[in-house]
Amino acid sequence: MAEYTTFGLVVKTKLLGPPVRTQEWLCAAVNADTGLKIDSAYMSKILTGQRTSARVAQSICKILGIEADEK
Repeated sequence: MAEYTTFGLVVKTKLLGPPVRTQEWLCAAVNADTGLKIDSAYMSKILTGQRTSARVAQSICKILGIEADEK
């Protein structure tokens, strides 16, 4: 099992709340924001650093209110 990157840990911490949200919720929010079809497996790869997508990362930051210095 791959370990989360710093960005992945920040995202997972933000999802823990409050309010508590799931990774599936985040996938749906990113899908709505970007028009891309992101599933949970792809999201996991982004959070562990196995894949990179500036567009998806930017959308995640916007949705969760993550500042650039938190990445």
